[in-house]
Amino acid sequence: MKLSTTLKALGLAAAVALAPLAAPAQAAGTVTVAIALDPGSWDPIDTFVVDWSSAANNIFDGLTARGADMKLKPGLATSWEFLDNNSRIRFKLRENVKFHNGEPFNAEAVKFTFDRLLGPEGKKGPQQSNYNSIDRVEVVDASTVDFVMKQPDPVLLTKLAGYGAMIVPPKYIQEKGDDYFNTHPVGTGPFKFVSYEPKVSLTLEAFPEHWGGAPKLDKLVFRMIAEANTQIAELQAGRIDIATLIPFGLAPTVEKDPKLSLISITGPTVVALRLNTQNGITKDVNVRKALIMGIDRDAIIKAVLLGHGKPIASFQADLSFGYDPNLKPLPFDLAKAKQMLQQAGVQPGAPIKIDFRGNDATFREVAQAAAGFLQALGLKPSLQPYETPVLLNDIIPNGKTGEAWHNAWGGWTFDYDNTAYLMYHSGEKWNPYDKDPKLDAMLEKQRSIYDVKEREKILQEIARYVADNALEIPLYNQNTIYGVNKRLKNFEPPADRRFRFTDVTVE
Repeated sequence: MKLSTTLKALGLAAAVALAPLAAPAQAAGTVTVAIALDPGSWDPIDTFVVDWSSAANNIFDGLTARGADMKLKPGLATSWEFLDNNSRIRFKLRENVKFHNGEPFNAEAVKFTFDRLLGPEGKKGPQQSNYNSIDRVEVVDASTVDFVMKQPDPVLLTKLAGYGAMIVPPKYIQEKGDDYFNTHPVGTGPFKFVSYEPKVSLTLEAFPEHWGGAPKLDKLVFRMIAEANTQIAELQAGRIDIATLIPFGLAPTVEKDPKLSLISITGPTVVALRLNTQNGITKDVNVRKALIMGIDRDAIIKAVLLGHGKPIASFQADLSFGYDPNLKPLPFDLAKAKQMLQQAGVQPGAPIKIDFRGNDATFREVAQAAAGFLQALGLKPSLQPYETPVLLNDIIPNGKTGEAWHNAWGGWTFDYDNTAYLMYHSGEKWNPYDKDPKLDAMLEKQRSIYDVKEREKILQEIARYVADNALEIPLYNQNTIYGVNKRLKNFEPPADRRFRFTDVTVE
């Protein structure tokens, strides 16, 4: 099977390797990171893009924190307890903490942050819906707050460690206004804002008074570089220290450079072909299982991802809460798959259409490879690329897909609920075809439970149920890949790209 795009990418890698290396080295005490996108606002409630958190995770703190080791720990709250049959969560707050502008952090700042997030200002952005389980925040005293809950939310403590829940300074925002805060952020994190040039760079400097200890670096610079080959050329030239856009085909270029390290670790992103259970040949569950068995996922991982990924049995990474190590993918078995299609009465040359995001060069190769396997099954596959907004906002939610469609999903919470509820519950945007009362009941039940073991058991049952019903072809969990200058020391690569540079040093 010819995977032409991979070969082109490898050719590009050779060209990039010849980039000039005569640029000046980074200044001592400064680390420069390339991110792909400018989020357009540094206000925590305004965005959900990962590149926001790559930078802003160093400006802001949440009540809880989660490091590269994935373990939840105290942040601006030192402890928490559940009261009144779990309808109230009481947080004890860290004392003697200051925002970068000298404003004190206290219970009023927490209340202001969540009143704002859950109010009209938060409604303008994409983060409010992640925290709608909170009814209100009540101040108990200067260092204690209660979260009064509308409903249980077993993922809330993790969600408080990132994005919309980052604590913001009341007086500063009230005096300067929301528009100014968007481009001049102030938090309690280990680095403070210096300057921002839209679509070019964000510069931060160490905040020596940080409650967790002063950073060991003097300065952080985040450069917005949308082109992967440009990021790699800048990395090789020594003008950036970390590249976050490393296409699989260019990974060998970084790996071979003696000044650089290629870091490839399990990340949150999983990729599948979701299946239309209402129309076409995929209406039959046995046909859906035959399609899974007819595609060699290991071959795709090896040829397209160059090994930077692993097969999956459910739509989640093995770092996900709810992952079941005992659930194994259906094996690749072309002969068995053909037999199952025959038994299901599928005629040779039956059509099967795959809809996918046309701007995703990697998945275009995956789709071509999958189509080759489906053709070997005796089917007539066709590939339909769409502009990403059209596919995500029209074709999928309105049930206008072909038999299969491209679904890539991350989720920094690493909790299967974040995926499963949105993918499989009746009426959800990403579930245009299925209404399954049994599955709905399981999804709803786990959301009402704080007991970790009981909830994990239900999430694993959901994954098995989805696999038994073959609602998708689980393809792979792709690695998070970084290119890093070897002059960085004590750098812990986060799976979710939420960097925290407090302990990093440079030679």
